[in-house]
Amino acid sequence: MLKSCCIYSTGIFSILILILGISLVLSSVFPHFLQALVKKEVILKNGTEAFNAWENPPAPIYMQFYFFNLTNPLEVLDGERPAVVEIGPYTYREYRPMEEVSFLENGTKVSAVNTKTYIFQPNMSRGPETDLIRTVNIPAMTVMDKFKNEPIFANLISAYMRSLGEGLFTTQTVGELLWGYEDELLKTLKKLQPDIDDVFGLFYKNNASNDGEYVFLTGLKNYKDFARVDTWNGKSSLDWWTTDECNMINGTNGASFHPVLSKNEVLYMFSSDLCRSLYAEYEEDVTVKDIPGYRFSPPSKVFANLTVNPDNAGFCVPAGNCLGSGVLNVSVCKGAPILMSSPHFYQADDKFVQDVFGMRPKKEWHQTAIDLNPLTGIVLQAAKRLQINVFVQKLSVFSQTGNVPTVIFPVVWLNESVVIDDASVLKLKMVMVEQTVLVNLPFMLIGLGILIGLLYMFLMCRQKIPESTAAEREPLLSS
Repeated sequence: MLKSCCIYSTGIFSILILILGISLVLSSVFPHFLQALVKKEVILKNGTEAFNAWENPPAPIYMQFYFFNLTNPLEVLDGERPAVVEIGPYTYREYRPMEEVSFLENGTKVSAVNTKTYIFQPNMSRGPETDLIRTVNIPAMTVMDKFKNEPIFANLISAYMRSLGEGLFTTQTVGELLWGYEDELLKTLKKLQPDIDDVFGLFYKNNASNDGEYVFLTGLKNYKDFARVDTWNGKSSLDWWTTDECNMINGTNGASFHPVLSKNEVLYMFSSDLCRSLYAEYEEDVTVKDIPGYRFSPPSKVFANLTVNPDNAGFCVPAGNCLGSGVLNVSVCKGAPILMSSPHFYQADDKFVQDVFGMRPKKEWHQTAIDLNPLTGIVLQAAKRLQINVFVQKLSVFSQTGNVPTVIFPVVWLNESVVIDDASVLKLKMVMVEQTVLVNLPFMLIGLGILIGLLYMFLMCRQKIPESTAAEREPLLSS
């Protein structure tokens, strides 16, 4: 009786474990439990791993610049298309800690400034910062564009430019183009208009400085609000564009993202470099240093013109002045005839590629992409790639423009990239092990239930064999 009771108990135990395992698989209890723990941990709060990584990113960040050197300036002034040669990279190590951090509204918000410092890396660069680059004279183009409808001032400025020997193109060093040089034309205009800065550089005043005060949501109330920008420079929306939708400040600053990501999610980011918000969509699964991730990238419709994407109508400035897909006119916020695009006009109208000899757009080299671990939202790898262009056209009141064709002229493209550091990889791998164990625990229970079930069947067979043998022996003994 005791033996039979144990055997039947084994069978019942097997069924119970199988039911438990299947129930756990169907209900996803353990994955939901792990996600709840991660959501609780990934908030901007003193002492958390998420806060430490947000305040001072542990992974090395690099900024690389690739300049376009103009090879045929005289021919361009005669009406031919520009021919350029890409020169680079010129690489800088970027440090971007959050400073002046202050928690607000019971820890639901945090204010900070993101100070960025760039240190030149000669061993990772094509050459020194003293390399010479021939490109568009952006200060001159800006001044000419400003006074093109005022003939008297335009003629005076044109005559003065001729006396200085300044034209539509200029040759400056890499360091001067990036961080600033004193321009003679601007220096003279400053005497007439003191608020004009006589120093020009594409990233002038951007080294060891910040782009203003941010107020971020900490994720305390909702995990999807982790590191989301609430206000920038005291404003919850922009005022450069012509529609409320285009003026919205959406998403994070592109350096942090909320945990527990899904493939059908749309990630919003605000970029002060682009003077707008944009978004990225899931593209493919990736693996970075043996850590699984999702790749997100901005689709082509983000920078499409209004015929392709009517939501972008507000980015046409002045209203109705749309240049085409793939380029963004940021002159309203940069104070110069600057247009932004992807490098080599990747995902832009083919016209822009054909207008400049030397453009070779390629997804692998020129796409902006972010690889994120879906559980933690940690950035595994990222590359922000942008190109700075100048709108060049013939201005009849300025002889310096000659017969130049109307063209969006590429000046430089940048690649701001990061790959997760090894110390963070080790921490993340521990989380991945915990995730693997918790996710597979129900299946382990199902396997254990099957093994115990097989044991039950074996014991039942063992029990019946002796009984049948004993029944056969009883007639022999009686005879």
